[in-house]
Amino acid sequence: MLNVDARGMSCPQPVLMVKKAIASGGSALEVVVDNNTAKNNVQRFLKNNGFTSIEIKEEGENITLKASK
Repeated sequence: MLNVDARGMSCPQPVLMVKKAIASGGSALEVVVDNNTAKNNVQRFLKNNGFTSIEIKEEGENITLKASK
């Protein structure tokens, strides 16, 4: 599972980081963001790229998305 830490980043940076992780062969990802806009954009990007299982867990300011194909 590839880990992407995009906390403190504003869009489109989190999406670009996820895109790079997928391009390197990632079929299972754990992405951490800290705002709802990034969460929504990353979630949409993952769905559009064939990730069918996406779990979202919110702890304080951190939002973790676990995704797999």
